[in-house]
Amino acid sequence: MENFLKITTFIKALYPGKAFIPLHEPSFFGNEKKYVLDTIETNFVSSVGAYVDRFEEMMRAYTGAKYAIAIVNGTSALHMSLMLAGVQQDDLVITQALSFIATCNAISYIGASPAFVDVDEERLGMSVASLAQFLSQVTLQNGIPIHIPSGKRIGACVPMHTFGMPVAIDEIIALCNQYNIPVIEDAAESLGTIYKGKHTGTYGLLGTYSFNGNKTITCGGGGIIVTDDEILAKRAKHLTTQAKVPHSWEFNHDAIGYNYRCPNLNAALACAQLEQLESIIENKRATSNIYEDFFRETPYKLLREPDNTRANYWLNAIFLQDRAERDAFLEFANKNGVMTRPIWTLMNKLPMFKDCYTQSLENSIKIENTLVNIPSSYREQGS
Repeated sequence: MENFLKITTFIKALYPGKAFIPLHEPSFFGNEKKYVLDTIETNFVSSVGAYVDRFEEMMRAYTGAKYAIAIVNGTSALHMSLMLAGVQQDDLVITQALSFIATCNAISYIGASPAFVDVDEERLGMSVASLAQFLSQVTLQNGIPIHIPSGKRIGACVPMHTFGMPVAIDEIIALCNQYNIPVIEDAAESLGTIYKGKHTGTYGLLGTYSFNGNKTITCGGGGIIVTDDEILAKRAKHLTTQAKVPHSWEFNHDAIGYNYRCPNLNAALACAQLEQLESIIENKRATSNIYEDFFRETPYKLLREPDNTRANYWLNAIFLQDRAERDAFLEFANKNGVMTRPIWTLMNKLPMFKDCYTQSLENSIKIENTLVNIPSSYREQGS
């Protein structure tokens, strides 16, 4: 308990003046009100509006992707990206069991099934070694990747950059390319993270970001698909706009479409937040450095960025000794005004996915039992 008290006292000093310290709250200190009010005053609050176009242009400029398509949320962006990559019903999609459920939900929307591999203990994202082991059970039949034990086609691989820490995405893509497997990056948590000189989300065939209320920056909901493929980009915009054939007044549609376009109201908020993104990331990186100095004097390890990385440090995380200590710390901190949370329950343990193909998950199990997220919000200057 002495260590628990020491940690919670330190965190309260980092975020003074709060009765309860949230895990991650949004920060609005720029043009948010101005831009949102502009959408209301001009009556352009739905998916048609100047801020939607501006949001997409800002994301292209920031990430270096050739195309960006504004979507209503990150889960919808994943769903659409899987469709664009050619994933079909009854396919397997390689992903990690240690993940937020949105990834598996999006796979399920298509009628495909996740195939779970382990994560890297230092990065928390897809393990290259575990992926290679899985791919040793895959054969190419007329150029189509087939999982030998199940006989199913492999539709895609979806690694997630957990808490803003990048997977070894270049190595993952190199492996998948050997088997003609497209890679879709779930970069929902890693906007602003740079790995080997490139933004996460821009390595794969498609990448997706989330602007949910608890992300590094937010527009309430909102998501983005990025790609360098012009054909896929045009198809994404078409399908997410109900597959409407362009016409001044007639309503004709040439495919099953989706009401997935981001509203102008949300895009306005996103534009204002993007103007502040770099200063928010630098603030959060400074906070993580403060945490690092503190946790050196404790028995606990703080999650830190791998080499060749500029992480956004969306959520800081510490590793406790075992599940019993983890649970005791969670109870102590939350009862004492400091919000902490465990990482997600492994996807293969959930009733919807318990029968999915699953590799050995040694690292995932260890992380599930020991990791705790600690408050990581933007800190006001001087605090």
